[in-house]
Amino acid sequence: MNSPTDVLEVEHRVIAKIVLVVSIMADQLDVGQPVDLDILQRMVEFMRIYVDRYHHGKEEGLLFPLLVKRGVPTRGCPIEALVHEHLIGRELVTGLSEALLGYLKYGPVAEETLIKSLRGIADLYTNHIWKENYLLFPMTNKVLGLDELNTLSRDFEKMDLEFGRPAYESLEQFADDLYASLVIAQTPGSLQPALNSS
Repeated sequence: MNSPTDVLEVEHRVIAKIVLVVSIMADQLDVGQPVDLDILQRMVEFMRIYVDRYHHGKEEGLLFPLLVKRGVPTRGCPIEALVHEHLIGRELVTGLSEALLGYLKYGPVAEETLIKSLRGIADLYTNHIWKENYLLFPMTNKVLGLDELNTLSRDFEKMDLEFGRPAYESLEQFADDLYASLVIAQTPGSLQPALNSS
């Protein structure tokens, strides 16, 4: 059985692929290159479903309450700060959806708002993933006992089944395909970003 923090880190690597693509698309728009608006819409759905409902759902619904039960305060760092960033992420994704609609309606006039939304998401999640991987997860592995970690892993597995494996596997495949087409295919091997520690 994988540890719960390992599971969340694997999900972070999937999310990091989309975050990198978000940054690339912002750069493309910034220099006047066209971007695929259908892909942008699918990225909004990925952020809403995989990131927020599925990944944040595990953290807010299962991990954070267990940490609070073990004495980690709900106020301040890390829990309150991370939940606040989840809220900001939701707002940024809503902003991206609205900016995309504006871009579809008004074209280049609305481009600046779209670029700003993309950059906001890229900046937030790059930092957020780092905080969780290098601060929250090591703390979790110290605070929770082996039995609690095993229970949390089983609860994650139940959540996976409730969410539906085909649903999240499809979203992970979307992230893999997009990363392959926009990052790997266009970047020399030695310059490709490493996601194994993201």
